[in-house]
Amino acid sequence: MTITLAVVMAAGKGTRMKSELPKVLVPVRGRPMIDYVLDALEAAGVDRSIVVVGYRANNVRQALVGRRNIVFALQAEQRGTGHAVMSCRDYLANHDGPVLVVAGDSPMMQCDSIRKLFAEFQRSRPACLLGTATKADPHGLGRIVRDAAGRFSSIVEEKDATPEQKKIQEVNLSCYLFNCHDLLAALDQIRDDNSQGEYYLTDCPGALLADGKDVRALNVLMPCEALSINSMEELAIVAQTMQEMATNRGH
Repeated sequence: MTITLAVVMAAGKGTRMKSELPKVLVPVRGRPMIDYVLDALEAAGVDRSIVVVGYRANNVRQALVGRRNIVFALQAEQRGTGHAVMSCRDYLANHDGPVLVVAGDSPMMQCDSIRKLFAEFQRSRPACLLGTATKADPHGLGRIVRDAAGRFSSIVEEKDATPEQKKIQEVNLSCYLFNCHDLLAALDQIRDDNSQGEYYLTDCPGALLADGKDVRALNVLMPCEALSINSMEELAIVAQTMQEMATNRGH
């Protein structure tokens, strides 16, 4: 039976949250935001989650002490999303199967979306499958560029996008499903020769594509999953959206 792993990036500080807490522990409707992420992963059938901790690592460990099927990887210095996944190498080294990589500060994650990604991954067996969404106002998010045949071509960040690319409404939401061997190979190739001196996970699909591997983008995430939390204002919007969705479901 195939074991499914998830890497949950939870090492960040959340400087703009006006809180001393690690960002993933900032509460949304009374619960740390990472709780919603882990609930969605569990409901989607993920067997084990590797939570990458960094800033105030012990706080995060303590907050999740009651959870089953979780292990922790330490990202001692935060050097980008690619670096966060590199810190999980010990757990990934002997894994033969899919690895889902998500952000711990995305509490709007829906288990149905994750299930659809896994179903497509099982069907098409790509090296990498990106979960994407369509957003009416994609400002600030990386755009998914496709070729004339509709195949995934690249992720272009807002700051690098041409005026034409900025019109693209399909966006990258930091939700990736990799074949583990291909992920490890891509991590060996990415470099930190950028203005931030960081390793970006967004470089991995391009590295795999350049190697002739099958990289796909599946537009199955709901628009609400694009709601990120980087400020107190955004926190209020997410809390309100959660409340509305719960009401609509009759909870």
